[in-house]
Amino acid sequence: MNLKPVQWIAIAAVVVVIAAGIVFYVTSRPGEVSLQGTETATETAVAPAATDTPLMVAGPLGEMSMGDPDAPNVVIEYASMTCSHCRAFHEETFAELKEKYIDTGQVRFILREFPLDPLATSAIMLARCAPEERFFPIVDLMFDEQRNWAFTVEPVAALQNLVRQAGISQEDFRACLTNQEILDGVNWVKNRGANEFGVGSTPTFFINGEQFPGNIGIDQFDAALGG
Repeated sequence: MNLKPVQWIAIAAVVVVIAAGIVFYVTSRPGEVSLQGTETATETAVAPAATDTPLMVAGPLGEMSMGDPDAPNVVIEYASMTCSHCRAFHEETFAELKEKYIDTGQVRFILREFPLDPLATSAIMLARCAPEERFFPIVDLMFDEQRNWAFTVEPVAALQNLVRQAGISQEDFRACLTNQEILDGVNWVKNRGANEFGVGSTPTFFINGEQFPGNIGIDQFDAALGG
């Protein structure tokens, strides 16, 4: 997915390149609400104790998943928060997948980071910096409101205003986007997905290890899961 030139200009105003990687910094209007503490998802999102295949090895930040950890089926989605096809999947298919397979204990669903641009990297970092139980609600909020922050003249400011609804203040926003550990963890997952598993676009799904690129519908999940 390609961002418009004006969006890259807005992002470039808050992105600097350093030897260790990309560090984001933001100056904007003060926020009114702070997170409860400074914990990140890394404290509770623990990698599985046993892995059957290389695909099931979690990244440095741990897996963000929902459903029974011992479910007989595993669905992994590599997603970018600025990807319109990812938004379409979460709007059109995910609710039915969750009701039919995740909530019934048949599927463990894992969301992995595959940001396609600096803005998407910023967005998923913010979700990662929140307490674990707020990760998926923040992801849902970002997809629901994607048109209102990812495709605006000032996307960084729009993103900050959006996550303020989730309790992320201006101070928390800046601290998260300058957290090298979170950035390195996100990039580790993306690079491994591309280099070892052939992920080249978003969304890309792995259903019990079999790759399904693109915004697949519930019929394809049914066929793959035997539903």
